[in-house]
Amino acid sequence: MFILGIIAACGMGLVLSLLGAGGSILTLPILVYLFNISVVDATSYSLLLVGVTAGFSFFVYLRQKLVDLKVGIIFGIPSIIGVVLARKVLVPYLPETLTFLSFSIPKSFIIMATFSILMLVSATLMIRDRKLDLKAPKKQKAEFEKNVIIVLEGLIVGQLTGFVGAGGGFLIIPALVLLTGLDMKIAIGTSLFIITVKSLAGFGSDVMDGFQIDWLFSLYIILATFVGVLIGNILSKKATDKTLKRYFGYMTLIIGSFIILDQLINL
Repeated sequence: MFILGIIAACGMGLVLSLLGAGGSILTLPILVYLFNISVVDATSYSLLLVGVTAGFSFFVYLRQKLVDLKVGIIFGIPSIIGVVLARKVLVPYLPETLTFLSFSIPKSFIIMATFSILMLVSATLMIRDRKLDLKAPKKQKAEFEKNVIIVLEGLIVGQLTGFVGAGGGFLIIPALVLLTGLDMKIAIGTSLFIITVKSLAGFGSDVMDGFQIDWLFSLYIILATFVGVLIGNILSKKATDKTLKRYFGYMTLIIGSFIILDQLINL
């Protein structure tokens, strides 16, 4: 299973490199199902792996001047706050078991169910090829109104992705395109900056709260994702963006469906 997990981690880096988003949504299932890590611990590892991998890709985009740091900071600061709130309040204080009527629902089910729903939404949008093809509005919103919306969006995305340990690029990119009028490639680069900062902030919060990380294991996974990123950079010159999104969408749909069925069967 370890070798299979390493190969899957390589695939995660490849997808993130090719699409600029989406690869991180594979991280939690890889850690839980292939490395047999508990769901809560897996969200912490996921934040580290997503942050480092996105950071590597971010510097590639930065060198090509495809990052808007001003927009990234406006979106990123509230996003960091959202992630830290999720890691310090929501995840630790969520009861291990919730009782609803006569049903007992474990914390792990809530996290995985939320994550699988995000996967299904992401898959649907990629298969339909709508979200990443959004056009910037012709009339820009008033600067203050636009910034308020960006801040609120960042806070919500930060809390949501901090709860499940995902990067959230599939939520961030459309928001950047619609709310700021950024070019698609710049939106991807800016998204990678935001994902890097908020994911590493969330992981740092977990470490300060006493999370014990296996650094050697993390190094293996990070190296595997880097290999995937490098392969993705090569393949990106040959494969069309639309085809890649659609295939990844179907794969995400299958994995998300499997997770929700598995959680329901084992509830």
